[in-house]
Amino acid sequence: MSRIWTDYLAPLLGRPARVQIAALCHHVGEQGPEVLMITSRTTKRWILPKGWPMRGTDGAGTALQEAWEEAGVKHRGARPFRIGQYRYSKIVNGRLPVTTDVDVYAVEVEKLLDRYPEMNDRTRQWMTPEAAAEAVEEEQLKSLLAEFPSLIDRTRQL
Repeated sequence: MSRIWTDYLAPLLGRPARVQIAALCHHVGEQGPEVLMITSRTTKRWILPKGWPMRGTDGAGTALQEAWEEAGVKHRGARPFRIGQYRYSKIVNGRLPVTTDVDVYAVEVEKLLDRYPEMNDRTRQWMTPEAAAEAVEEEQLKSLLAEFPSLIDRTRQL
């Protein structure tokens, strides 16, 4: 039923997509690049830290704020940069699904803090990009995670 809504009914209603900002937090582990995944508050699915755009800051600033609030991330070095986008259906306030476009920013992690606002609501775990891609449900996010190592190299060269 949700596929019928997503693929047929929602586009017909012409509702514009909402936008969120996500932080693809990463570092180099013992075996190579790793990404930090967190669980959602309600369904406990693996997701990236993300939220609605914040007044007074840009996408990079919002990504940093979400990374800290939801995962306790202290970032390293340069400002985060946008590496891609994915789309999913978000249930807002228990109502019908809303198409949501998520701008994804790469956030290099210096360290994970032990205390942060949502520490009691979520689990966080380092994963290889491949394992993270297997853990998420959204097809476009799966692709973004699987391609992350080459994607970040290409983006840095621009």
